[in-house]
Amino acid sequence: MNQLDQFLHRAENLLARLEAMLPPAVPREPEWGRSFAFRWRKRPGAGPNGQKYLQPVLHASNIRLDDLQHVGRQKEQIEQNTRQFVARRPANNVLLTGARGTGKSSLIKACLNGFAGQGLRLIEVDKTDLADLPDIVDLVAGRPERFVIFCDDLSFEEGEAGYKALKVALDGSITAQSDNVLIYATSNRRHLMPEKMSDNTGYSHGDDGDLHPGETVEEKISLSERFGLWLSFYPFKQDDYLDIVGHWLQSFGCTPGQIEAARADALRWALGRGSRSGRVAWQFAKDYAGKLGQADG
Repeated sequence: MNQLDQFLHRAENLLARLEAMLPPAVPREPEWGRSFAFRWRKRPGAGPNGQKYLQPVLHASNIRLDDLQHVGRQKEQIEQNTRQFVARRPANNVLLTGARGTGKSSLIKACLNGFAGQGLRLIEVDKTDLADLPDIVDLVAGRPERFVIFCDDLSFEEGEAGYKALKVALDGSITAQSDNVLIYATSNRRHLMPEKMSDNTGYSHGDDGDLHPGETVEEKISLSERFGLWLSFYPFKQDDYLDIVGHWLQSFGCTPGQIEAARADALRWALGRGSRSGRVAWQFAKDYAGKLGQADG
């Protein structure tokens, strides 16, 4: 009997050590009530074909639509499209392209905060996981919420598998697109793939004088054309940049006098960064307001 007890004790210790080495269990059903935003993740410790799941984002960005300055036309269009979507009316997939730091990703996050109370949810998917889009759509298809699949900073090189996977998800599958899912993507490239001078050699002239693109160009523009709504973003003018700086400084509690005094420093900051983007304005405002607080202290 003592030998049996010793064996069971050793076996229990062995199982405890093995359990500690295993990755944490991932729930089969996403924890929908924990957040408005989710990330598509692979289970820790899993192999290349390991289990994927939706991870709640517990501390999502709290940026608001009112925080985004000098992108009024773009903001109006994506806000209207999202309003149609949460109201269960027809709406389009959206591609936001253009200058870096001008608010493309922030605008999508602000839409989530503006419409989360009406059932909007966001799922962030990395470019390397785009092949899983059918699985994600199947996972949320029966849910009452409305889901935006968010692909940030999207671009592809020649031959990448995610390119064709996204094309199929947008428009090319035999399966009908779920009516509670849209894709919102951002990119610095209008056509999402690198463009080369050699591509131009594929153009041909018709008898009527029209210019027809070759197969290479057609392939590169075919993905962006599957997005029903295109929003373009441009570098900010100097006055626009300073307005954005003023907005963020005010949000940090700076007085009008302090905001006025910050203008020259804000311009020098932008010159050092080589950009007058909204991101640079936000970074300057944090630095400037933080130093003011330190001086006051």
